[in-house]
Amino acid sequence: MRLRYVIKFVADMERAVAFHRDSLGLPLRFSAPEWTEFETGPTTLALHPEAEGYPAGHCELAFAADDLDAFYAERDQRGIEFIMPPTELPGRRIARFVDPDGAETSVGG
Repeated sequence: MRLRYVIKFVADMERAVAFHRDSLGLPLRFSAPEWTEFETGPTTLALHPEAEGYPAGHCELAFAADDLDAFYAERDQRGIEFIMPPTELPGRRIARFVDPDGAETSVGG
């Protein structure tokens, strides 16, 4: 298990990209209206537009598992409450769970 992304939800993508790139000096990997990534070492900072349930300023963690299906299969033994089983999405396969504080977290393969 490794931390792959920190996803920050933003109100204005253009303004947020400019801040993280120009003010903080983070190297821009790529930018699109719905998803932007910055080079920050082994963990990527991603920006995503705010959405219902994901207000601007909210951050979410995204992990990578060596074997997503095995990790999901061990959910009861690990005491993890999944809110979405492993699911194929455009360009990725992820599952979603909540931590003890109720924070939604994703894990991909």
